[in-house]
Amino acid sequence: MDKSKRLYFKSKRSFRRRLPPIGSGDRIDYRNMSLISRFISEQGKILSRRVNRLNLKQQRLITIAIKQARILSLLPFLNNEKQFERGESAARTAGLRIKKGDRLTLHLNQNSNTNSKAD
Repeated sequence: MDKSKRLYFKSKRSFRRRLPPIGSGDRIDYRNMSLISRFISEQGKILSRRVNRLNLKQQRLITIAIKQARILSLLPFLNNEKQFERGESAARTAGLRIKKGDRLTLHLNQNSNTNSKAD
């Protein structure tokens, strides 16, 4: 048989079917923190449908429940560790952030302070 006329068959691979992430008894609600926390990343972001393996309706309900829980302060908008790290860096650079018009006056004030210390 000629190579161009050969039929290629896809091999039938056996695969393990995964269980759905949300069982039939699970209720998607903002109070169900054990369920909601499975669909949030370490940074506090809502995971996508592809990652969660949810259908569209379930993903919408999960998203609404997460947002309601955030508003009611049951969930943080950002992960606390991430927020703490950002707070430290903001505190370190807080003194360095100056408006454009204030640069000249700050520079003049620093020079006058150094001159008065020298006297």
